[in-house]
Amino acid sequence: MLKYFDSSYVGTVDMEDCGYLGKPINDRWYTNEQLAGALYKAEEYARTMDRCGYDTFWMAEHHFQPEGTECIPNLLMMAMHLCGITKNIRIGCGFNVVPMWHPLRLAEDYATAEILTRGRTVFGVARGYHTREVETFGSPLSDQDANREMFEEGTDLVFKAFNEEKFSHKGKYYTCPPEVPYRGYTLKEITLVPRPLKLPVECWQPIQSGSDRAFDFMAKHGICGVIGGGSAEGGAVQRHIDGFRAAYKRRGIDLVLGERMSIGFQFHIASSREQAMKEAAIYYEENMKMFGELRLVRAITEQQMAAMRNPALVPSTKLPRIEDAVKAGGFLAGTPDEIIEHLKGVEKALPGLERISCSLPLGTPLKVALEQLERFSKEVMPAFRGKVKAAAAE
Repeated sequence: MLKYFDSSYVGTVDMEDCGYLGKPINDRWYTNEQLAGALYKAEEYARTMDRCGYDTFWMAEHHFQPEGTECIPNLLMMAMHLCGITKNIRIGCGFNVVPMWHPLRLAEDYATAEILTRGRTVFGVARGYHTREVETFGSPLSDQDANREMFEEGTDLVFKAFNEEKFSHKGKYYTCPPEVPYRGYTLKEITLVPRPLKLPVECWQPIQSGSDRAFDFMAKHGICGVIGGGSAEGGAVQRHIDGFRAAYKRRGIDLVLGERMSIGFQFHIASSREQAMKEAAIYYEENMKMFGELRLVRAITEQQMAAMRNPALVPSTKLPRIEDAVKAGGFLAGTPDEIIEHLKGVEKALPGLERISCSLPLGTPLKVALEQLERFSKEVMPAFRGKVKAAAAE
């Protein structure tokens, strides 16, 4: 049964000239003042979602993007600030890119945010997908095997620091602590100070390739899985849902189909499905231009990627269209009743699913995004919750 409604924002400036025939991503360049404005937009998202009764506002950690696409470098600092200007909304880290952090710094910073926001900061981990980011910080990404190894070891160390009063670690990438003299003894163990107050820590991770290795690692730490939403394609992927559940089963944990998962969708509400697709098409296309060639969208070809970089190639190239995404179920477009009907079907197919995330595609202007989030809260969410209670009294 659906209980929790979330939304995400990757930290994008309001863009001009969107769509496949618009300005290529690599040709976009914004002033520092415009890039900083993406942080102020996060404030408006958080306030609106808090007032409208959403559960969690997810943001993405990214770096070095003068193109204006993903402009939030530190989720935990944002969580601290946004919890200070809202009342109830949780702030989700979607996601902290573990190979770009020292694991113990990440563990300390999360624990600090969790304590000072009274548990309203939600932890999330990922491997990263921008070579410009991960490799600039001195970690591997082009070498996917090394990236996975570093992610897994770093995440193991984070959870060890969370869960054990004293710990040590010796691995390929990290040795903590070093055996050095300290106050008359040789250092053998250390303690994270402070540790999170609520254990076990709720943690989420995006599901992309859906390998058994990835699912087994998630089950090992009790990590919840996110399919679609944000930067990735939306909608449920049955193979991933089944694989996630099977991994928990291998550890002796029986999950109801959809349990410990969140399914992400993009959406746009209008007077009809056709009108919604017409209004949202250029933003869907801008989202595809950004994320398609980063391999976050399945089955994108080299020819399609070339066309997304060069508008002159668009008329002669078959590109993903919003109609395809709506038909596949990843993009919810139409009247509130049509969206409710689709989500009721998802709820029936996945009886253990309690959480979904419904977001606007990259490039959607702030004014449109806030209007859509408010409409969704008033015209869709009550069909699942009864009367939605606003976070603050009207």
